[in-house]
Amino acid sequence: MKRAVDEFIDEPEAKRSANYGNSPFNGNSQTVPASPYIANSPGTSSPFYKQRDSKIFRGCSRYEEYEIENKLGEGTFGEVHKARHKTTGEVVALKRILMHNEKEGVPITALREIKILKSLKHNNVINLIDMAILRGNRLHRQRGAIYMVFPYMDHDLAGLLENSNVTFTVPQIKLYMRQLLEGMMYLHNNKILHRDMKAANLLINNQGVLKIADFGLARPYDVELQKEYTNCVVTRWYRPPELLMGEKKYTTAIDIWGVGCVFGEILKGKPIFPGSSDIDQLDRIFRLCGSPSEDSMPGWRDLSGCENVKSFKFYARKLREEFERYGAHAVDLIDKLLALDPKKRLTAKEGLDHDYFWYEPLPANPSDLPVYEASHEFDRRRQKQDEKAQESSHHRPGRNNDVSESFGNFRQPNDSKRSGGASFQDRRDRPGHSHGRNHSANHKPHPLPPKPSARDGDAKR
Repeated sequence: MKRAVDEFIDEPEAKRSANYGNSPFNGNSQTVPASPYIANSPGTSSPFYKQRDSKIFRGCSRYEEYEIENKLGEGTFGEVHKARHKTTGEVVALKRILMHNEKEGVPITALREIKILKSLKHNNVINLIDMAILRGNRLHRQRGAIYMVFPYMDHDLAGLLENSNVTFTVPQIKLYMRQLLEGMMYLHNNKILHRDMKAANLLINNQGVLKIADFGLARPYDVELQKEYTNCVVTRWYRPPELLMGEKKYTTAIDIWGVGCVFGEILKGKPIFPGSSDIDQLDRIFRLCGSPSEDSMPGWRDLSGCENVKSFKFYARKLREEFERYGAHAVDLIDKLLALDPKKRLTAKEGLDHDYFWYEPLPANPSDLPVYEASHEFDRRRQKQDEKAQESSHHRPGRNNDVSESFGNFRQPNDSKRSGGASFQDRRDRPGHSHGRNHSANHKPHPLPPKPSARDGDAKR
């Protein structure tokens, strides 16, 4: 049987809805089909999900219409809060647009993000449902603000990986990876580069649906134009080697490298390339994926950043050996996602057709997944900082422990502990550990990757 994933960019809504008639989400079926895709159903990429509800973009509402609850995240982009609409009761996430220079208006990066989000419609891509405006008040010296309104998602992948009560099964991992590739295929088919693929930007709800989020670095691209783009994109731990060596004419392959890093992180339970600098990042990549050569990475010597690499010692590729315990199909998939040569990396469409998704155990049915407590990276890190502050107060009586200040510093952590020791030592290597994430009482928190060096830099590219 031919296994292929058809594009469905411009397919009519009625046709898409008909294709999902047997989805578990609409109550017509509670069984998992024998194959991951519906046979003879053009335009579908998975039988488990119908397209998202036809919520049109509402336009603009008032910030006062929402009741703000807890903070979900913060960073160079601003802050994200959980909120509830006072009239409808709808739970949402409000993302504040950070205004670096209000006299210049809304940043071009934010305008680009809004424009891209409004043009996308896929079950595995976060949807922008509203904009909320907080008007300034000169009398009370209150500044105005603009918020993007998104559906509330119970978790992000990084938060789940840090949750000691969560253990992923193989079918569950396959489900998340398949949804990630489906969303990525949709973006790439629509000529969108995400440019910030990482675990913290993958949102998951308690219905088992994964959505790609944070399009602050995303941009449209045209492969035929061969334009140069800034290489100051992608969080370092998920940044591909060609960007680290200065490549500016890159393709969708940079997102696929990030998908491979996320896959390895799910399997290992921790980031697989936690570099402390760009040079250290390249060294960690080459230790696992092998040193670049004209065969494994043609043209690498022509890149501006290759001089530092030439002094590295030679490393043989050992990625398959490092992941062999997870099965032949998982090893082959991650090996092809993390190819040094961008042209040899799988596309998202090819990844969906990989044997990993076609052999037992098949991807889980979303309705069969357990319901987890809300797990966001921000909350997990704040909890760890609170625990650390309490320990410090016991050991150092009288010391003023400013938790909020400590957490602020934790956003740019000291990488010395992460870069020391065995880079790829799996914490489940010890006897008695199952295929999941078991956490001892002394378990160190899932580390936080550094942000891209210039989120708003080079905005026109």
